[in-house]
Amino acid sequence: MAAPKVIAPEFREYPVIPIIKVDAMKGNGPFIAAPQYQQPLNFPSELVDNWQEKAIEKMGDLLSRYRSFQVYMDSCVKCGACTDKCHYFIGTNDPKNMPVARQDLLRSVYRRYFTLAGKYFPKLVGARDLDEDVLNEWYNYFHQCSQCRRCSVFCPYGIDTAEVSMAAREIMDSIGKGQKYCNEIIAKVFKIGNNLGLPEPALRDTLEGLEEDIEDTTGVAVRLPLDEKGVDILLVTPSADFFVEPHVDGLMGYAKVFHESGVSWTLSSYASEGANFGMFIGSYENMQKIALRIRKAALDLGVKRIVFGECGHAWRVAYSFLNTLAGPFDFLDPNYPVPQHICEFTYNLIQEGKLNFDKSKNDDMVLTFHDSCNVARATRMGDKPGGQMEIPRAVIKAVCNHYYDMPKDTIGDQTFCCGGGGGLLTDDLMPLRVKGALPRMEALKQVVDEHQVTHLAAICAICKTQFAKVLPYYGFSMDQIVSVHQLVSNAIILTGQETDDDE
Repeated sequence: MAAPKVIAPEFREYPVIPIIKVDAMKGNGPFIAAPQYQQPLNFPSELVDNWQEKAIEKMGDLLSRYRSFQVYMDSCVKCGACTDKCHYFIGTNDPKNMPVARQDLLRSVYRRYFTLAGKYFPKLVGARDLDEDVLNEWYNYFHQCSQCRRCSVFCPYGIDTAEVSMAAREIMDSIGKGQKYCNEIIAKVFKIGNNLGLPEPALRDTLEGLEEDIEDTTGVAVRLPLDEKGVDILLVTPSADFFVEPHVDGLMGYAKVFHESGVSWTLSSYASEGANFGMFIGSYENMQKIALRIRKAALDLGVKRIVFGECGHAWRVAYSFLNTLAGPFDFLDPNYPVPQHICEFTYNLIQEGKLNFDKSKNDDMVLTFHDSCNVARATRMGDKPGGQMEIPRAVIKAVCNHYYDMPKDTIGDQTFCCGGGGGLLTDDLMPLRVKGALPRMEALKQVVDEHQVTHLAAICAICKTQFAKVLPYYGFSMDQIVSVHQLVSNAIILTGQETDDDE
């Protein structure tokens, strides 16, 4: 049967709070993980017989392990500050996509089983028994949260909806109701080393092809090494960088920067994936298992530094959790950050005057920049607050002549999500992804109309993939999304490079 046609919501004349449409996104949620995707993650193959008891037990375990979770369950006062901050609520009009309402799907069960008032006077405090209808509601609506944390910026109590969503997903996984997309990807990392399931021979062949492409266009032999020991840098990047545009153009940009800087570097076939979907499902254990692959690769290859490529949540996991998950990294060179983002690496070289650019090579584009959620709201780059917003823009401006920001209340730490993050980048959620992209598309349209912007740059693999898919729904073309290091690749002048004057 053909999939229903996805229709994008219309652009709003003014960014007003949507008129609610109860149960507008009621449904069954994304595809459920089959046993072969559950088992490698140490989750039950299917819904266990005593799932209610196990789910409540797991909730109690999380409450005891994470003090923040307990605080988030107890501290909401229904002030309404978050109601219109979620891109999914704005795009779908479903009130259960208000962050407070989505949290309450879990909070109501918490009250029933973990508070005195909920045990003795459940109706008075909005407490609910955990039954099959509630479980299905959890599965549907907690997979309508991209864990972007925009609502948390506006919450006066700092309640982190991302952690609530992560907890809900971990509870469901623990009783055998996991999401196919996330769990299949994690299983591929455990088996092969990357999200796409690319084996070492295919990866090596891809890199050799990119070397040929670079030499054909520049006349310079730029290497993309794999599994080389004793080099300076281990590059850990999202596997999308090996596969498709605009991601692969960014990978060639990294290679050119490394080449021109004179550092030695390598990729690892064992840990060829920077992304960590363990965070999306809230599983510390699976996050750690993926992170430990990076540690092992760094040790086995004897590198001095670890640099991460353009991936939003990969950088969040690396910046916020890598040392806790897989540290200490005391075997690396202490003169450099552990880890470091590729934008930081390139920015430092630009500041030192070690890279030469011909900015006119990007004159066919007028650029704007999309702040990826996990980078903007959960990390830092450089040595000062806000560097995660300033450094990518500085790199773009160093290689491009024409740049304009989107409206201030849609960028920086207030940035809108692309609509496909948090483990939702799957075709069975396409209606949600298109609707969730509405606020970002509205901001893009504003700079297109006011400044004739032609291209949107990003430093997140999920954002790039999502935009390539949803841009056409809003009247744009899929090739209007570009990698930041794609722009670097276009403009950089390599030593010995053949120029137009040489022809």
